[in-house]
Amino acid sequence: MKHLLLFTVLLLFSESTFSQNKRTSGNPLFTGWYADPEGIIFGNEYWIYPTYSAPYDKQVFFDAFSSKDLVTWTKHSKILDTSNVKWAKRAVWAPSIIQKDGKYFLFFGANDIQSDNEYGGIGVAVADKPAGPFKDYLKKPLIDKFHNGAQPIDQFIFKDNDEYYLIYGGWKHCNIAHLKKDFTGFIPYNDGSIFKEITPENYVEGPFMFKKDGKYYFMWSEGGWTGPNYSVAYAISDSPFGPFKRIGKILQQDPKIATGAGHHSVIQNPTTKDWYMIYHRRPLTETDGNSRVTCIDKMFFDENGLIKPVIITNEGVEKQKIK
Repeated sequence: MKHLLLFTVLLLFSESTFSQNKRTSGNPLFTGWYADPEGIIFGNEYWIYPTYSAPYDKQVFFDAFSSKDLVTWTKHSKILDTSNVKWAKRAVWAPSIIQKDGKYFLFFGANDIQSDNEYGGIGVAVADKPAGPFKDYLKKPLIDKFHNGAQPIDQFIFKDNDEYYLIYGGWKHCNIAHLKKDFTGFIPYNDGSIFKEITPENYVEGPFMFKKDGKYYFMWSEGGWTGPNYSVAYAISDSPFGPFKRIGKILQQDPKIATGAGHHSVIQNPTTKDWYMIYHRRPLTETDGNSRVTCIDKMFFDENGLIKPVIITNEGVEKQKIK
């Protein structure tokens, strides 16, 4: 009996020590069904803002997650819900966030409108802290109509020097619009237009853009989000307006690991310069379209600046703090 008790104590001590000394994040990063994750760095913390993956009528709030090392994550529950956005009723999707002038602006889609006759689209919420609470900024949608065939969903806010752009669109069309400094509307382009279409080949939804070595990397999701072949492809241009010629896929399922890997974001550790892709995927045990989890894996470039295909793993990434 003494030997059994000693073994139990040693086992518990070993498990506790392992938990405290966990070196890799593991995938998924946190429990629960979450999709469309946007990763971003605020100060010395990593943040992830995902869609709560559930039937549309239950998608009435956002949770957020923060970490100082990519391994241990803290959940911030209901940073925004439809009780604070009177025009949003359901299907709140794909948050995108940016810090400006001491405030945090959260862009989101709501109501899954199917035509200009329905009310909804892309909205903006604001808070004093990255964990909220967020409140409706405009009291109405920022975009409430279809332009160039793009459903007003899957918004991404892109900062280029001191200018801000909203890149968005579902239904196989993508637009870019120049935001006003206060995010209350848009600045027309020289030709008088507001929404410029930049749709590349095979684009479906989920746009994301970052800048590296003077080049604009434009990324998007392909395929159907409920299926196994959901994936991410990309293009490179000298301008955020393109033209964007599709280069190829860089994220897709691995039948041995998970399916439906897509709708992603990218972050770079400012200290180590390491790149990471944050994305959702579907566990092999799941067939429900809403059974999606948030994961992270490293992203690498070749000598020509092209993105190497991301290898999806169960291990995730190693512990990495921001100094």
